[in-house]
Amino acid sequence: MSNAIGSGDLVLCVNAGPNHITGEPVPLQAGETYRVLAVMEFACPCRRSDALLDVGVDFAWCQSRFRLLPKPKAQTKTRRASVPKEKETVR
Repeated sequence: MSNAIGSGDLVLCVNAGPNHITGEPVPLQAGETYRVLAVMEFACPCRRSDALLDVGVDFAWCQSRFRLLPKPKAQTKTRRASVPKEKETVR
């Protein structure tokens, strides 16, 4: 999965359980999206991932806590240009 995720991608937190190494609670929120700041190659002791993701919360988290979200597709919107109203001067 680390090959698919890069810096700047959006990921969804799917596992906000306690830290699977130390057992301490984590500050992540399940169901929230985070932007990846960095991907660090690391063989996690849980053996579920090969990278840590830095999402700006504490240090870095095992990538098994996240799922990659699809990139938004650009959509063009047509907008009407505002035309100034002409005023008729009355004398």
